[in-house]
Amino acid sequence: MKKIALKGRVFSGGGTGSLFVNLSWAKKQFKEKLGFSPYPGTLNLQLSSGTNVEELRDATKGIKIKSPEGFHEGRCFKALIMKKLWGAVVVPEVPAYPHNLLEILAPVNLREALGLKDGVEIEVTVWLS
Repeated sequence: MKKIALKGRVFSGGGTGSLFVNLSWAKKQFKEKLGFSPYPGTLNLQLSSGTNVEELRDATKGIKIKSPEGFHEGRCFKALIMKKLWGAVVVPEVPAYPHNLLEILAPVNLREALGLKDGVEIEVTVWLS
């Protein structure tokens, strides 16, 4: 199973990830497909320059999160955050979504569990299949 290591800086988002994670159809699929119920929010990561995430954008990879009509879908990849906590990277299938941003789910509040603040650089290991 192929994996990649990604580095980036933590930043505060606009709350959109939290809204998505709390949708009943999304919560159900996260539990079924990822094996955990996510904390009701995401950790936002701005990737370091030069980080290649094209493999995450490959529509043949990842765990598909299917949506009802009117919502964007997404794909998830199992991930190990800072070599300590398991979670998943979410790649929204939104046309204008920036390629240098990642949203990370976990069963716990990652900021609290890892003592993270905006601007801190972290590493995430992502499994591609």
